[in-house]
Parts: sequence; C-alpha cells; structure tokens
Amino acid sequence: MEFSEDTDHAPIRAAIREICARFPDDYWAEADAAHAFPWAFYDALAEGGWIGIAIPAEYGGGGAGITEASIILEEVAASGACMNGASAIHLSIFGMQPVIRHGSEALKRRYLPKVASGELHVAFGVTEPDAGTDTTAISTRAVRDGSGYRVTGRKVWTSKALESDRVLLLTRTTPREECAKRTDGLTLFMASLQDPAVGIVPIPKLGRNAVASCEVSYDGLYVDEADRVGAEGHGFRYLLDGLNAERVLIAAEALGVGRAALRRAVAYAKARIVFGRPIGANQGISFPLAEAHARLAAAELAIRQAAWLIDHDMPCGEQANIAKLLAADAGFQAADAAVQAHGGFGYASEYHVERYWREARLLRIAPLPQEMVLNYLAEHVLGLPRSY
Repeated sequence: MEFSEDTDHAPIRAAIREICARFPDDYWAEADAAHAFPWAFYDALAEGGWIGIAIPAEYGGGGAGITEASIILEEVAASGACMNGASAIHLSIFGMQPVIRHGSEALKRRYLPKVASGELHVAFGVTEPDAGTDTTAISTRAVRDGSGYRVTGRKVWTSKALESDRVLLLTRTTPREECAKRTDGLTLFMASLQDPAVGIVPIPKLGRNAVASCEVSYDGLYVDEADRVGAEGHGFRYLLDGLNAERVLIAAEALGVGRAALRRAVAYAKARIVFGRPIGANQGISFPLAEAHARLAAAELAIRQAAWLIDHDMPCGEQANIAKLLAADAGFQAADAAVQAHGGFGYASEYHVERYWREARLLRIAPLPQEMVLNYLAEHVLGLPRSY
C-alpha cells in the first residue's frame, strides 16, 4: 500500500491554487449575491487547459483520470469558491463521460474538443419534478420523427442551463409499461438548449446562486439521430457507468468546502480575543474544529481510494458511495463548526462562513441524498432487503 502523492499531483494543486488566488472570497460573495455566472473564473481555467482534464487527448483533452479531476475540484472549492466555483466547471470536467464511453466517433469529434477548450457549455438533464431520485419513472418522451426525435417533457435542477449550448438529456423512448425491465427504454441525447422549443426558468434557492439551477421544458424539441448517445434504449446503463466517478468528484468538492470553512474558523479562533485570550484556547471552540479536521482527513482517504479504483478500472461502488457519504457529512460539519466558532459574526456575510455553510448543506442532498447512499450500502454491501 502506497501513500506518497503522485509527482504530477503537486504541480496540479499549485497551478489551480495560483488561478484561484486571483478570485478571492469577495469575488464569490458578489457573484452569489448577484446571481451572476463567474465567467472570469471559468475563462481562466479554460485558458489553462483545465476544463478538459478528463477528456481523452485525441479529442483535445488532458487525458487524465478521476484522481486528477478530483484534485482540481477539491482545490477550487477549498479556495473559498466552494460550490459556486466547482459547479461552474463540474459538468465540463466530468459530464462528458457517457459521450466518451458510448458516443459515436462522429459525436465525440463534434463536441468533445469544444467542451475541452471551454467553448461549449453542457448541462445535465435527468431529474424530473414527479420522479425525483426514481430515474426510471421519468416521463420526458422522445418520439421518432423522420431521421430524428421530438422531445416533450420537463426537467428540474438542470444546473447551468442558462449558460449552456447543449444538454445531456435523458428521455424515455419506450413507455415503461412496454419494457421488460424498468431500466429499459431510456435514451440519452446531446440536445440543444438554444432552441425556441426549450423554455428555461431559474429556481430560487438557498445557496450556490452564481450557478443557476433551472426548470427546463421541452415542447417538441427536434433532436437529430446523430446527437443520440449510443444505442436507443440503453441510456440508463450509460448513466450508471459514470455515477461512481460523479460521487467521488462531489465528495472532493465537499472536502474542499470543509477545508475552506476550517481554515477561516481556525484563523478567527486564533485572532479573536475574548476575556483576555484567543477563543481558540477554549475547548468549546477547539474541540469541534479538531474533530472537523479529523473527519475531513478520514473522508480524504476514502476519496483517494475510490478514485484510485476508478482509474484502475476496478469495482468501486461501495468505496465511491462511502466517500460521498463521509465527505458530505464532514464538509457540512466543518462549515457548521466554523459558523459556531464565529458566534454572531458567523451569521454575517462579510466573514463568508455563512456562504460556505449554505453550499456545504447542498452536498448532503445532491446529486443524491445521504439516505440513498445508505440504501445502496444496506442492499448491495450488507445484503439487506431492498427498502424502496
């Protein structure tokens, strides 16, 4: 067992930190308050070639693995950018995995180089208001129309829909009642969002407001067959191929948010003098911060193990889910401890920890809630009866 860091990873961390240093907490607070997408930050990462880190080199990407992608997203979040920064680039870094693995060569050539360069923005359209985490219950339909399909339906929580040109869109091409298995009959497309048949409305929400989450309606959107990802009816399986990687990257973002919060809390605990001494001398302050550090360190080990397994094409469902579970809880605990350590000032926007707290809370819900992770572990690892 080897725990020394890969020689390529330290330069990656240093490069991302250098870019992120140009975008301090006030930049992110202003973008969050204004609901303004962080274009300057996105462009800086694109210019550095980091957006396409996990896209194969033959399509203009960096050809790196999930480990390297997780390091980038962790460092972005840890800089104080938190989920506003990570979500601005998350889909471009990771979301093309179904296209990379299952798309036609023509589809890859058409879209991947533009995603890698940062020119093409892509959103992810899966969740529906009446289906939630029961993905097989989606009702958005894609019906054959000549050499393509007509798509009708509604999606929610489509992040970056306002800024994106395309959406990786999951539809039902065969009615559920006509399928042998409920996971059959689902088809994935690289559909256009810049079309009169598409309606996009931002959803007002608690945090991460620099990157909008939207309700998107599709009213007879035409999608050419050439923009279908893989075979018709196999979209659910294509999504599953990327779920473990997504959970590892979300875990890395949670780790980064927790570290940003802990860094600010420790600095405040050292500098804040009450009753003639730093508040960090009080165990009521120091113990929660020390515990947050320990939990973040444990979560990092889980993340590194799961990412290593993915990059070596080894089974990792248990490890990826555990990484997400531990990191989301550890990140939120650290953010909550940071707010508490600041006392009343923790509620004040100028100290930024309230923003960290709002964004850390998201990761215990999305992209899947902690309860669904526990369902997976209970059923698939412990062998307990399915509960849903």
